[in-house]
Amino acid sequence: MNEPLAERVRPRKLSEYLSQTHLVGPQGALTRQIANGTVPSMIFWGPPGTGKTTLAHIIAEESGRPFFTLSAINSGVKDVREVIEKARQGGGLFTTRNPILFIDEIHRFSKSQQDSLLAAVEKGWVTLIGATTENPSFEVIPALLSRCQVYTLESFGKEDLLKLLERAMASDSQLQSREIKLEETDALLRLSGGDGRKLLNIFELVVSASPEDPVRITDKMVTDLVQNQPARYDKTGEQHYDIISAFIKSIRGSDPNAAVYWLARMVAGGEDVKFIARRMVIAASEDIGLANPTALVMANTTFQAVQAIGYPEARIILSQCAVYLATSPKSNSTYAAINKAMGAVEKSGDLPVPLPLRNAPTKLMKELGYGTNYQYAHDQPGNFADMEFLPEALSGTGFYTPGKNAREAALVEFLKSRWKDKYDFEG
Repeated sequence: MNEPLAERVRPRKLSEYLSQTHLVGPQGALTRQIANGTVPSMIFWGPPGTGKTTLAHIIAEESGRPFFTLSAINSGVKDVREVIEKARQGGGLFTTRNPILFIDEIHRFSKSQQDSLLAAVEKGWVTLIGATTENPSFEVIPALLSRCQVYTLESFGKEDLLKLLERAMASDSQLQSREIKLEETDALLRLSGGDGRKLLNIFELVVSASPEDPVRITDKMVTDLVQNQPARYDKTGEQHYDIISAFIKSIRGSDPNAAVYWLARMVAGGEDVKFIARRMVIAASEDIGLANPTALVMANTTFQAVQAIGYPEARIILSQCAVYLATSPKSNSTYAAINKAMGAVEKSGDLPVPLPLRNAPTKLMKELGYGTNYQYAHDQPGNFADMEFLPEALSGTGFYTPGKNAREAALVEFLKSRWKDKYDFEG
């Protein structure tokens, strides 16, 4: 049986691995760990086709460890325990030689299946590497998550995708048997969606479908061929990300009709109700925020309700929330504020807390001036203390700019009455 191109050109060494330089570059976290022989249990989180499985194989190879693998799709607790026992018997005696147990799509494991891994990870019988396309904060139990490092893998950028194509043409014997002229690449890159495996699959399909020599690959040729393929909703593939993106942007754009349509596409495709509801919780804060604070309450209630109800009735609850969010006034002021504040923290570092704001539970701390001159707001006229709450280096810096909506217009008047000219609340 002929192996797919993506498998034939899979990197076997770290030096051949493309992208994810934050992890495997010269100063990457995994590069240093492999060099030191201290590979911790970890979870790779990222979209499909970003090299999670490949990276696990390379880590095992370059650290000289036995490699065992399970797929969460067809493995139960019994399978997990059998593989762990096999790994214990086949591994070395020292921590640096612990076998690696790779679990693909670990987010599909139930709580009991994940519980069955805890002892092996805790006692160092195996080094766990899990791969997931879903946020591990929601899909991996806290006890297991606390025992693992989480590394985020990013979709391939344009340059890396082009390098992937060039390497495939240069190294694969089957492609080398054809004369290939890569005249245009925009369609290949667009249809891949940053998924390296999908890019190679489409490329191989296009080359195989062309009877001519040389094969002249153009955008029209790629689009005509791929568009003839039946479109399906893939809960872990490109449409998973494209449709949720369209859904959230429809809510942000205050279009309830489009929001319900994209919601229906996901429901019809069997998308996880928790995934849809979770994204609406985020949108309620990121895109609506203080313009309608009740939106967050509505979205969080929806998240809880759909887990209790499940399909098919959950679609009704999801629809109610989607329409409510789409028809709510919009503000991203608090989202922008935290991003700006995070930027200030990154730039200014660990600035000292002003002495008046420090807690003084001991006599020594009081003698050092902790809490001196702090004004308790509730003892002041109007329950407001006109004092400095930011570090001196950031005094007067504005992070929150109220949005242009009725709810935050009232907040502007309140803030201006307190802070007068210290902050610009007009934006």
